[in-house]
Amino acid sequence: MSELTEWAYPLAESLLAEPLPRRWKHSLGVAERARTIAPILGQDAELLEAAAVLHDIGYSPDLAKTGFHPLDGARYLRDIARGDERVVNLVAHHSCAWMEAEARGLRAELEGEFPRESAHLNDALCYCDMNTTPDGVPTNPVDRVNEIAGRYGPDSLIGTFIRRAEPEICASTARVLERVATAKRQPM
Repeated sequence: MSELTEWAYPLAESLLAEPLPRRWKHSLGVAERARTIAPILGQDAELLEAAAVLHDIGYSPDLAKTGFHPLDGARYLRDIARGDERVVNLVAHHSCAWMEAEARGLRAELEGEFPRESAHLNDALCYCDMNTTPDGVPTNPVDRVNEIAGRYGPDSLIGTFIRRAEPEICASTARVLERVATAKRQPM
């Protein structure tokens, strides 16, 4: 483990494991997905793994201020934990967060406070999150979107957002899988 992941895992565990054990299992699974795509990430592999394990800390009852977990988690990482700026930005923008922020009237805040990282890293984190069940088990983005919409209700803010985001979630997954396939075809 690098310094970044050595810092990220215990922090995420301290915020999620006890109050939200299922969310903690999901976060561990998302980090595991990040490790599986490390070969396409180069020097950013550990950065992505750290963001993956931290991506849902904004759900922690101690951090939830706005009720929008990407913003709450990123603000905590920036203001309290003094986290790596790139990790903070990935947490803020994970899994099409801008669409949910827009639905909540928080898009200007989100984008004003946190710049987006490169598209390939945002795709990678979305892939990891949307290919992991709430229990940390691998899945596919269609089943994951259906699970989220079913859990929150199709007419809820989250249900509406996730259906709106589904094409981009699937496109992110396709781009990541294409990069993985291309990397596997490269001669050694």
